[in-house]
Amino acid sequence: MSLMKKNVDAFGQEILAYFEGKESCEIVERNDGLVSLSEAPKSYFGKYRVWPKWQKKAIKFAKGRVLDIGCGAGRVGLYLQQKNFDVTSIDISPLAIQICKKRRLKKAFIRSIEEVYKFKDNSFETIIMFGNNFGLFGNFNSARKLLKEFNRITSNNALIIAETMDPYKTDDNTHLKYQRLNRKVGRMPGQIKIRIRFKNYIGNWFDYLLVSENELNHILQNTGWIIKKIISSGDSFYIAIIGKSNKL
Repeated sequence: MSLMKKNVDAFGQEILAYFEGKESCEIVERNDGLVSLSEAPKSYFGKYRVWPKWQKKAIKFAKGRVLDIGCGAGRVGLYLQQKNFDVTSIDISPLAIQICKKRRLKKAFIRSIEEVYKFKDNSFETIIMFGNNFGLFGNFNSARKLLKEFNRITSNNALIIAETMDPYKTDDNTHLKYQRLNRKVGRMPGQIKIRIRFKNYIGNWFDYLLVSENELNHILQNTGWIIKKIISSGDSFYIAIIGKSNKL
């Protein structure tokens, strides 16, 4: 009999463990068998002083009412809340939202990126997708559909502050092989299928999208959004400041 607990909130469990001062790490399993291990839970609680330089630069573009998508333990929302922003934080993980509330984040809700349709027109001036959360779009078609929904729920001069990574900035043969296989089956090279594992918890598989700047431009075409500025990490990570184009 298997002791593994499948299709559960493994992501939330790793955050809860760190919050309670227990040993925690993040295990990401890709559908080709690749497994990576990181100290990501620590970063989900990181205060502004330990944020990467490119995130510190990007957060300065935030304005007005803010939607933080994939908020995790609430580090971005808490920082903005302290700066007197009206911030709404969402995450698909019930445990993550529970921890956000314990950390005194005022407006935190269990909601996936696909559920942004529940927000009213003109609800936000800024949408933030830190921590590589552009990936939550999942795939090309989903990204374009959701970007149009983002257009509806934001003001005329709104911004999306989205972090991603260029999948081509690698010489790792494991990643390059995966990209070739993606091309063969009609997926974007940087579209990966992953799941989170923590101890005996295993989350659901989901698609996660990594894009180059050129691919990002292609996705944005005719969605009402354009790239205003790119903030580079100096490596594969970068943050795109994306504004309204008024062309749908």
